[in-house]
Formats: sequence, C-alpha cells, structure tokens
Amino acid sequence: MEHGIVKQTKIAYGADRKPGAEAVKVQDLTFRDGHQSLFATRGRTEDMLPIAEMMDEVGFWAMEVWGGATFDTMHRFLNEDPWERLRTLKKHVIKTPFSMLLRGQNLVGYRNYPDDVVEAFVDRAAANGVDVFRVFDALNDFRNFETVVRGIKKAHKHFQGTVCYSLTEPRMGGDVYGLDYYVAKTKALADMGADSICIKDMAGLIAPYDAYALVKAIKEAVSVPIHLHSHFTSGMAQMSQLKAIEAGVDIVDTCMTPYAFRTSHPAIEPLVMTLLGTNRDTGFDIEALARIDQIIEKQIVPKYRHLLNDTKVSIVDINVLLHQTPGGMLSNLVNQLREMGALDRLDEVFEMLPKVRRDLGQVPLVTPTSQIVGIQAVNNVLFGDDKEPYKMITNQVKDLCYGLYGKTPVPVSDELRAKALKGYPRGQTSIDVRPGEVLAPELDQARKDTEGLARCDEDILIYALYPTTGRQFLRWKYGLDEVPDEVRPKTLEQIQAEQERKRAAASGSGPSTDSSAGSSTGRPDRPAPMPEDLPGLRRFDVFVEGEYFEVQVAADRAMRVSGPASVRPSTTAAPARPSAQSAASKQASGAALAATTATKGTTSSGGPAKSTKPSKSAPSDGTPVTAPMPGLVISVEKNEGDSVQEGEPVLMLEAMKMQNALPAPIDGTIVSVLVEAGQKVDRDDVLCVIK
Repeated sequence: MEHGIVKQTKIAYGADRKPGAEAVKVQDLTFRDGHQSLFATRGRTEDMLPIAEMMDEVGFWAMEVWGGATFDTMHRFLNEDPWERLRTLKKHVIKTPFSMLLRGQNLVGYRNYPDDVVEAFVDRAAANGVDVFRVFDALNDFRNFETVVRGIKKAHKHFQGTVCYSLTEPRMGGDVYGLDYYVAKTKALADMGADSICIKDMAGLIAPYDAYALVKAIKEAVSVPIHLHSHFTSGMAQMSQLKAIEAGVDIVDTCMTPYAFRTSHPAIEPLVMTLLGTNRDTGFDIEALARIDQIIEKQIVPKYRHLLNDTKVSIVDINVLLHQTPGGMLSNLVNQLREMGALDRLDEVFEMLPKVRRDLGQVPLVTPTSQIVGIQAVNNVLFGDDKEPYKMITNQVKDLCYGLYGKTPVPVSDELRAKALKGYPRGQTSIDVRPGEVLAPELDQARKDTEGLARCDEDILIYALYPTTGRQFLRWKYGLDEVPDEVRPKTLEQIQAEQERKRAAASGSGPSTDSSAGSSTGRPDRPAPMPEDLPGLRRFDVFVEGEYFEVQVAADRAMRVSGPASVRPSTTAAPARPSAQSAASKQASGAALAATTATKGTTSSGGPAKSTKPSKSAPSDGTPVTAPMPGLVISVEKNEGDSVQEGEPVLMLEAMKMQNALPAPIDGTIVSVLVEAGQKVDRDDVLCVIK
C-alpha cells in the first residue's frame, strides 16, 4: 500500500486525540542518546525522575534509557550503578517499554566479549527492566548477533535487528554501501527472527530521497516493522524522517526539544505538528509535551548547559558530510589532540581518516570502529611519517586485523594486516570464524577476581566489562574507597558557582595565592607579574580546599599560582581529592610539587597505588619509557629485573578508550617501574627505565 500524507478533517491537538491505524510510532531517546549526544552522557538518574512519569503518559512506542555509553560513563564518571538506573526508572515508567542499545558481542564495551559474559549480560539486562534490545554490530557482521539473540529470545523480549548506515560516496551507492547491500542485510535480519529492523544512521548521513528509496525497498523485501534512527548532525534528519514516513516507515526516533538537534536527534514536537491531521498523525498531546519541556528547561538542562559545545553558532555540522565523522567521534579526536598539545593538526587527522578507514576495510564509523579508526588516525599523524604511518598501532586495530571484531565490508589492507599481526599473541594469520568461537570464557575468572567485593551478578558484570574502572567503582559503591569530589552529584547552585569562578579566572579577577607563603590572598586588582627567564618552567593543575589552581613551577624558583583555571576534559588524569592536611595534586601529573603531596590511589587489584608520581625528568642512568599521551595504565607487562628486547611491550596505556602497547626502546633490563595498573599519567611522564 502506498503511504502518503493525507489530510483529514480533524484539527484538535489535545489529549482527546487518538492515533489511527497508520499512525507513526515514536521512540524517545531523551534519557539515553539525547544526553549522550549533547552532554557527554553525564545525565544523572536524579534528573530523569522529575519527568519520568509524565514521559510515561505521552504514548511513546518505547523509551531508550540504557546502553551505548551510559554504562561506561555512569560507573566511571558519575559513581552511579548502571543496573540501579534501570530498576529505579522502572518504578516510575510503568506503561512504556524500555529500550537499550546493545553492540552485539561488544555489549556495552569496546571489544567482543566471550559468549559466557554475553549470555549473562543479556539475562541480567532483561531481568532488570530492558524490554527492547536494539542490537547492532559495527561491521554489520550479524554472526556477532547469534549469542545475543538466543538470550533475547530466551527472555521473551523484543529483538530489534539493526543495520548501521554508512557511505563511501556523498550519496547512497558506490562500491560498498548501495541499495542492494542494505536490502540484503535487512533480509538476513528478518531470517534471524528480528521483531523489527532499525536503520541506524549514527552520523546523520542519510539524505531525504535516499531515505525514501531505502525504506520503500526494505518494506517491499521484508514484512517486519521498519525503524529509522538518524542524528541531526548534518541538518538533514528531519527532512529524511519525513520522506521515510512518506515511504511507510513504521517507527522513528526523536528527543524532547531541549535534548534535540546539534549532534542529537530531531525533536518530537515539530513532528507532532507536522503530522497533525494526517493518516500518520502520532496522536500525541502537544500541550503535555510542552509541559515536560518547561520542566526540562527550568530544572534539568541548566545543570548540564556548561557541557554543551557552544564554540559554533550553527547547530549544523557540515563537517560530517565532508568527513563522515560522527559527533562523538569528532569530540574524541578534538579532546585527544588537545590533550597532546596538537589541536592545530586536526585537519591532518581529517585527511588521514579516510585512508585509515580504507586500510581497515571501509568499516562503518560507529562505536567502537569510529574510535578505532579515529585514534589510529591520530597516532598516524602524531607518531608516523610518510614512509611509515603505522608506527604506533593500537591493540584494537590489531584485534580488528586478526578478525576479533568480525568480517569487514571489504578486506583489510594486506600490508597493514601483516604489520599489525607481527608479534600478535594470538598468531599472525587472521581468523574467518565467528569471533565468539575463539574467545575463552571469562565470567568464572571475573567471579574469582571480585570475590569479597562483588555482591551480585550485576557487580561481577561491571568488573567483567571494565576491569580497572569497574573495580574502582565497586570499591566506591561499598565504601572501601572514599568517593572523589569530581564524581559526586552537584546542585545547580554548585555548578553555577564553578562556572562563575571560571569566568572570573578568564577575566583575570580570580583568587590568587601569595607566592611566598602559598596561601590564598583574595582577589587582587591584577595578577602578580610573571618573572622573566624562568628555567624549566612547567605547568600543573592543583586542587586546594575545593579550589582549582593553575600552578607554574620553575626548576630553581618558588611556586606561583595564577588563579583558578577551567577544568580539563574528563579524559585527562582526574584530580585527586584534597585532604585536610595537604592539597592534592592531580594523580600522575608528572612531578611532586613543593606545596602538595599526592593522595594515594588504588591499583586494579585494589591495593594502594604507588605514592610517588612518575617524573618527566629523564633518568641520569638508563633509557626511559615515556607516555606518548595522557591516559590510564591498564597493565604493567614487565617487572623490575626483567629482561626485555627492543620492541617488546612493557606497559599497556589506555587513551580515549583505545589501548596502546608501549614498546621497549632498547634491549636491556627493567631497572625501575614508576607506575602501577589503574594509575593515570600525563604525556611525557617517565613510566619505567631500562638499562
């Protein structure tokens, strides 16, 4: 049947309107993808509760509340239990099904997990409140769905099979991503028993007339409902959504207006009014939606507005059409380059991106492949050269080349595969079987590792997915470690006060510190003048009594505090909590400061971290292994006294969620190790010394 927009005689738009048989169904993304896209996934459960019951009355097909980056961000940055969010929201949202975004065998992490972890995760997610599982794979390799789908069907939940929408040309077509490709993929999902099928346009690349052609072709090929998910990033999503509706799409994704647009999604309210009086009328009460918007605008969004990227006037990012770089991927690249003092090389990274993507088999750019391609492009620009761009290859690229993520749309470059798999622990020949078949079980080991710490299966799964940060969260959760200030919830008043201090600092009117005594002296008319010709001048971030200071230290001069500075992005080393006896410097910031002492952290095994910080000073005797970028030490592969050969991995450093094996620069013996697993480090920190 041809679906058109047919005007009806009714014009009322209040609560008495009822959706017709052909009404477009709508899934709301406000509680997941909305704040993930705009506010770095920092939305807290407490700020969802004021509108949860009102949202339940709207009539959404489902509400997406979980998955994606929420699981990671909640335990790592918000000190919230992801499982508890599901249970809490379920008490307030009774009528509307809950949806989650699940990365197939990746679950909510950044690698493929073994089948036993996958089975346990799906079981617990269903038991805790997930009704609709939107399952996707970054390579569109549906073999990575098999274990997940068995679990979803066993729990009698809704399996929404997903095709990631990608392009190699400005419009749909080209050598890989054409109409035939997508129709074949949707047929495969229908054969797998999908209850609905989603076209997932994560970067906002789908053009309106391509959306029409694609939906029409898929509707003719399969009988299950079709769902369109398209980010607003490029500015086309609303037009594409409308053309998809004309073509007969069954379900679309939107957000409440305060959480819409930019890199998020189209807003629900304009869609409701656009379809009013047509055969696709949603039946939603626009006045009820307006009341929800008012609460969001006045009570909720002001707490997160400072996280919004307001550096551009335009809410449309044309770069996504030029570089096909999803918003989340772009922010990762910018943060990584800023942390390394190389933001001026962003254009070089953009130029490198399509080359890396081509070498890696023209993978769709969606988590985790967007991060894999993006960070490798950064590594190529900063550490490679024209003759040898791939001098530092992340572990995830090696895993991709081996086949641990699945089958790429086109083969990986033979040259890159050979280079990446040289010395790879699993072997130098890539696999062509389902990745889950070669991954050893991990759940029993996770139970042993968390014995005495984890109190339920959900706790064990947090650790299994994120061993280092997961263990730290569990120690916070059960009171074994003090919760740092930076992960505690803040009131609107506290956030506004912080922003005011930052504005004052930017204007030069912030509090200062007497350089001779190191104590606060209030707000002088102007900062003390900077002495000239200070040798070895270096910069540090310090927290003192809840105030954030920028400290510059010279080798032979006293410390000078220049006043509060804006906090670095969360991907940098987090500041330690100050104690009553001393100010705490940022963990692993690079050197001990005369006026501060380090607050002890914890290792991944739960014990105390090294109390000494790594130094940026080259050792007088031996060759240092230094951090090429800020990051988190995941593991120390070699101990003091161990012999190493040049190129052999010494430490594993996580940066921007990707892992880099740091090689020994020479043959020799490890004479000192200055860091432990779980410790955060800055660029150029000396991590160990080889002699």
